Amino acid sequence: MIVPFIKAHGAKNDFLLTWASQAPLNGLPELAIAICDRHTGIGADGWMLVEPAGSESYASIRLINSDGSPSELSGNGTRCAAAMLIDAGHKDEIVNIVTGAGLKRLKLLNRENNKYFFEMNMGSAVIESHGPFNIGDRTLDATILNVGNPQCAIFVDEFPSGWQEIGAAIERHPRFPNRTNVSFVKYVDPNTIDVRFFERGAGETMSSGTGSTGAAAAAVARGLVKSPVTVRTVAGDLRLHWDGDEAHLAGPAEIIAKGEFYFRQEA
Repeated sequence: MIVPFIKAHGAKNDFLLTWASQAPLNGLPELAIAICDRHTGIGADGWMLVEPAGSESYASIRLINSDGSPSELSGNGTRCAAAMLIDAGHKDEIVNIVTGAGLKRLKLLNRENNKYFFEMNMGSAVIESHGPFNIGDRTLDATILNVGNPQCAIFVDEFPSGWQEIGAAIERHPRFPNRTNVSFVKYVDPNTIDVRFFERGAGETMSSGTGSTGAAAAAVARGLVKSPVTVRTVAGDLRLHWDGDEAHLAGPAEIIAKGEFYFRQEA
C-alpha cells in the first residue's frame, strides 16, 4: 500500500500528514506506528489525517500518536496542518480546523516560502488540582489540568536527572486512566518558564504546543508568571498570551518534505 505524506514540524515537534481521502479505512493505528518509526518508517512524533474544508464546512484533523494511540489535540501539529492547507491553496489568512478538542482558529502572521508562523486559540485551561504528587519514593509538586488534552505540570528548581523516566512513570500512573502528558516546569522570571516535555504516546519531544499551554497555564494559576508568557523549549521559544480565560499560542510550522510511504501490513 502506498501512503502519500507531507512531513512538517512545529518547533521540532514533527508530524506526518496525509489527506484523509488518501488513507486506508482500516488499520490506522498499525500504519501510524509503521510510518512514524524513526528507523524503518519516515519518522515522526505523530501521524495526522487532514480533511480540507468543503464549501460549507471547516477543515478537520485526526491525530494518531507514534505508538498508535489517539490524541485529542496537538498545538504544534495543528499549526502543521494549517501550513499544509495553505500550501494546498487555502487563500484566507484565517484557517479554521476542527480537532478532537473542538474548533481551533489559526491566524497566519507570517510566511516565508515553506515556513509559516501562526497564532492559535488554545481554549481555556481547566485546573483540577495543585499540590504533592507521589510517584515511587518521590514526592513532586504538581498541577493537574486539561487544555483539550490531559496535562500534569511538575514544578522543579532544576530538571531532575532521569526526568524522562519520571515522565514515563507519571504518564501511566493510575491517577490518569487515559494517560497524561507531562511537563517539567522551571521558573525563570515573571514572564518566562523553561520546560521539558514527555508526551503521551510519543515520549520525550523537543517542544509541545499543548504542553507549553498547560505549563504556562499552571504557572499563571499558581501566580508565578503573568501574561504574556515565553516558554523556553529545547527547540526554541513559544509564546502565549491570554484574552480573558482563553490562551493564544504563537509559534512556527515548517513543511520539510513530501513523499510516499510503502506500507506492508502484516498478515
